[in-house]
Amino acid sequence: MAKMRSLCFLAVVLAGSRCCGVFDAVPCCSDGFSPTALGGCLGEEQDAQCPGNVAAQKRIDCHPQPGASREACEARGCTWCAPDVPNAPWCFFPENSPYGYARSGGPEQTDKGWRVTLNKRQALSLFGNDISPIVFEVEFQTKDRLRFKLYDPNAQRFEVPLKIDGPGVTAEEANYEVEFSDDSTHLKIKRKSTGTVLWDSPLVDLFFSNQFLEITTAVPSTSVYGFGEHEHPTFKHNMDFVTYGMYARDQAPTAFANLYGVHPFYMCVEPDANAHGVLLLNSNAQDVTLSPNPSLTFRTIGGILDFYLFMGPTPENVVQQYTEAIGRPHMPAYWALGFQLSRWGYNSLDVLKETVDRMKHYDIPYDVQHYDIDYMERRLDFTYDKVNFAGLPEFIKEMKKNGKHNILILDPFIAKDEEPGTYRPYELGQEMGVWVNNSDGVTPAVGQAWPPGDCVFPDYSNPRTVEWWTQLCLEFKDVLDYDGIWIDMNEPSNFMRGQIPGCADTEINNPPYTPSISDRSLSEKTLCPDSKTYLGDHYNTHSLFGWAQTEPTFNAVKQATGKRPYVLSRSTFVGSGKHTAHWLGDNFSQWKDLRRSVIGIMEFNLFGIPFIGADICGFNYNTTYELCLRWMQLGSFYPFSRNHNSEGNMEQDPAVFGDEFAKISRATLRIRYSLLPYLYTLFYESHVYGGTVVRSLMHEFTSDPETHGIDTAFLWGSAFMIAPVLEEGARTVDVYFPDAQWFDYYTGLKVPSSWKKSHVTVSAPLNKIPLYIRGGNILPQQAPATTTTESRLNPFELLIALDEQGEASGSLFWDDGDSIDTIENENYFLAKYTFSKGQLKTEIVKDGYRGADTLKYNKITILGLKLRPQAVSLNGKSIRGDAVTYEMSGKLVLRISAPLTKELNIKFY
Repeated sequence: MAKMRSLCFLAVVLAGSRCCGVFDAVPCCSDGFSPTALGGCLGEEQDAQCPGNVAAQKRIDCHPQPGASREACEARGCTWCAPDVPNAPWCFFPENSPYGYARSGGPEQTDKGWRVTLNKRQALSLFGNDISPIVFEVEFQTKDRLRFKLYDPNAQRFEVPLKIDGPGVTAEEANYEVEFSDDSTHLKIKRKSTGTVLWDSPLVDLFFSNQFLEITTAVPSTSVYGFGEHEHPTFKHNMDFVTYGMYARDQAPTAFANLYGVHPFYMCVEPDANAHGVLLLNSNAQDVTLSPNPSLTFRTIGGILDFYLFMGPTPENVVQQYTEAIGRPHMPAYWALGFQLSRWGYNSLDVLKETVDRMKHYDIPYDVQHYDIDYMERRLDFTYDKVNFAGLPEFIKEMKKNGKHNILILDPFIAKDEEPGTYRPYELGQEMGVWVNNSDGVTPAVGQAWPPGDCVFPDYSNPRTVEWWTQLCLEFKDVLDYDGIWIDMNEPSNFMRGQIPGCADTEINNPPYTPSISDRSLSEKTLCPDSKTYLGDHYNTHSLFGWAQTEPTFNAVKQATGKRPYVLSRSTFVGSGKHTAHWLGDNFSQWKDLRRSVIGIMEFNLFGIPFIGADICGFNYNTTYELCLRWMQLGSFYPFSRNHNSEGNMEQDPAVFGDEFAKISRATLRIRYSLLPYLYTLFYESHVYGGTVVRSLMHEFTSDPETHGIDTAFLWGSAFMIAPVLEEGARTVDVYFPDAQWFDYYTGLKVPSSWKKSHVTVSAPLNKIPLYIRGGNILPQQAPATTTTESRLNPFELLIALDEQGEASGSLFWDDGDSIDTIENENYFLAKYTFSKGQLKTEIVKDGYRGADTLKYNKITILGLKLRPQAVSLNGKSIRGDAVTYEMSGKLVLRISAPLTKELNIKFY
């Protein structure tokens, strides 16, 4: 098979095709499906002259499952014809499609909008069990948020239990309008201010059966972003009939593969640079096809079609409106923004101690140590290995004394075959009845995973399970004094296809249509769809498993530590950012994974999970010196910055490669640590207002089309650009500078005006990651140290980068870093800074944190001054000349001593 896969890979490279399916060993046919058993492709003899007048780029697939043929296609009343557009379907709905729905009567008024009834047009069915009538209902939730859903008025179907309330507005107040076309064949949603059609669904392309729901919409441009979780090759999506499946799956990042979480959310930038976002709130297995029309086709196999549209009009507004609906991102502890170290495969406390010692030897900043499953006794949750990790409780306490924090991994499966009376987690769970059950709803579903023997799976949607889990987490805190919990394998992962003894051959386990997911299987590496949870069939709730586990874990950690919770979850769903951080999974030590991690962190910021990163240096395979070094540089600017790798691989912590590697890693991490006050302030703003922490260039410069496809650089907030080296052997980077004033972070020099709106090759030797500051911004900084425990005591600095008008602004949020609800309780300090007309002014917005009283500013750096000032005053008093340094480049440095919590007003004469 490995040889076949390599042949397929060669065919892909030579022909520009791709392997059929995620793991298939052969290139796809023209119709996108696998060749026949004889090796030929169906219908290749057809010519390009097709009956009807459906342009190839507008085709909607009438046979989205594998095995299309002319006979099967035409039996559905559809057209079979070879396309003249790459990847277009061979089987497609004709112009006069016999499918779809039509309006029945006029709109009926409701409390927040209106509803209409739709009836099926003809008896022909694609997958059977069609539902008619259905209801199309509109809710004007806010002036910038519209909900529209399609459901069965005569039967309750599964709906995601995520409550999204809207106060309701009148149609006149809303920034959108909803209408049916004059002939009632199209549903359209428009932006009032411009008339741009944001959603345009032909009712003849609507399907609503028991196990197949489909809707297609045109979109106003090809600048489409989002949909997850996948390892996408580009941030701006390819619209060339690309299909992405969404269904939580334990699977290493692979092209076109559905991964750990489900986020059916996208953002589209309109031709006039306005932006809007759309969420399909549905947890069933689903896929979306992006077509060059441009259009999107959503397919799901359960629940209802429940859409939310967010009007923006800026990308940041879109994300703010989205998180207002699904839940604002949680506020991380300050120490969680420090560098984190992990490894599956320390295998003993002695090896871990050696790692910690060499990190200390090289003085590399480092705040958090993770403990993977090798710390456990035989991989059993809520245990530790008292032989290989003897002394672990004392070691963790020693780490805490040294200002570091400790994160323990817990898996969701519980061993059931331990000796009676020896394993409390199972016995307590059995007593409380907390497991996912078989289809009978009574006997626990039994599978296999990391622990020895068989295991069962807690149902975190069950309130009894929440009690059980909380109790165990609290008890374990007395054994190992953890600061946070890492919940892994919670798709849920199972090392079988369904549980013992396998999945029954029923329509719920084998539906008539399976979305474009790995193996076209709902039970591969997980439980059977007919398993029962508290919320209903696993068929509906599978992708909610990790989401349901996250909030109870968040609350348990809060209760156990009495501090701001730290939770790191592998599986996520819409709204998970309210309670968890995330990483991009079991990536590979390859340059492509380094590059695609930039796309991943930008996407998860769109999804409302800004505390995001990838395993630095890669999880699978052995890394190389250069790859790991470049990854340490990039990873120093992930919001969640953790170096982690897999069992059996070489060590890859930044202290293991020797002096030069350690020196470069230390220098880059010290830049991160110096900028943590700025990063922490961004997280405060994300938590309160719901926006992003990491942004694409498109996000800030939406009206510049050149930025729409850039995914090799990114921004922290609006002010700080990171342009990493992403290719082996490269000592330069191609950087695009949008229309703003930019400064080199290292030198403070202004980027030449000729570079604006241009791609420029900049120097990037092995010891440097290119960094730039955008004019018009003030960044708070703090002298770095090896832990945040130490750095938080150090003096503050302000880095002021002026725009072309000589102005800048910024802010600083500060609290004790880990107490619960400091914002809600107003136990924080918040200052806003503005620089204009040669004067820096400070507004103390909130002075509620007394721990800031002993902190001081000791340095102010200004970039972009056009003239050297003759004199400088601080709060009305002259500053001595020897405290002022000015360079002809326009950089000025002030050495001062001023209290952080007092207004800082500086004037230049």
